[in-house]
Amino acid sequence: MRRVVKISAACIASAALALSATACGSTSSEKEKDSGSGGGVKIGLAFDVGGRGDHSFNDSAARGADKAKDEFDGELKELTAKTSDTEADRVQKLTDLADAGYNPVIGVGFAYAPSVNKVAAKYPDTTFGIVDSVVDQKNVNSVVFTEEQGSYLAGVAAALKTKKKHVGFIGGNDNPLIKKFEAGYVQGIKDTDPKIEIERQYLSRGNDTSGFTSPDKGKSAAEGMLDKGADVVYSAAGNSNSGAIEAAAEVKGAWAIGTDSDPYEVPALSKFKHAILSSMLKNVDLGVYELVKSVKDGKPKTGISSYALKDKGVQLSTSGGYLDDIKGKLDEVEKKIVAGDIKVKTTP
Repeated sequence: MRRVVKISAACIASAALALSATACGSTSSEKEKDSGSGGGVKIGLAFDVGGRGDHSFNDSAARGADKAKDEFDGELKELTAKTSDTEADRVQKLTDLADAGYNPVIGVGFAYAPSVNKVAAKYPDTTFGIVDSVVDQKNVNSVVFTEEQGSYLAGVAAALKTKKKHVGFIGGNDNPLIKKFEAGYVQGIKDTDPKIEIERQYLSRGNDTSGFTSPDKGKSAAEGMLDKGADVVYSAAGNSNSGAIEAAAEVKGAWAIGTDSDPYEVPALSKFKHAILSSMLKNVDLGVYELVKSVKDGKPKTGISSYALKDKGVQLSTSGGYLDDIKGKLDEVEKKIVAGDIKVKTTP
């Protein structure tokens, strides 16, 4: 179900170029949390901005760590980044966890890639994990996902559900990771109906990562697209997704598609359920859980663990039943992607 291979040092440089933005956070405060005091595995989790409660990929990582802690009678230590964190701050977080004997130590989000590279070299007997990036160290497990594949399915769903032949995409930041979401979504739409018009907007660019933490920006962007005639909006913007969902809920017949986690599980979004078509789930919890289990079993995973559509590493949520009428088509497309008959691009 997973692929584990060695990688080159060039990947580090590539990852470093993307460090101008964090992945999908939601708050700016630093948090520290301990849970459990069992005699099993000690899990150290360094969250990206937003941490537990971001309704996005940090929450997914937390679910995986929670499952492992409970199942293996373990202990969990959590540290959460601030928007103002520097590279030195991230290095210190990972160092503190390693010094305290946590193993594995997992950096959630590609912003931790250079930090994991540095700290892992100093603690060769500790297994490190990095989510959404690749680090070439013998004791590092790089947990990555084929976001483009899940986004392709989101594009097919949008193309089949739009009545106005007009849809939108919102990205939190124009970094390479979020470009994968855009690429798959656009390809899925165009392969289904090339006549559909697509609006695209990034909420922040370069070093500005506010696009992941600003529901007001998400709502404003979605409102602009809906005003232009779009009736389906797909957002890959962390906590800003909630604003896009709210905007869609205020327009009769409009749909929102979320990312990372299922909005149906978020109480604050329950009143908008009628407008949530689906969400492109990125199951970070699976990668985190499997890494912890491997350490607990004495066979730590290293190299790249790539979670794809075939592994259910990415998938569309079906909460609400709004995809039921097109399930046959989506299943057909999924099979073609898994079989390699459809090659999904990673850049727009």
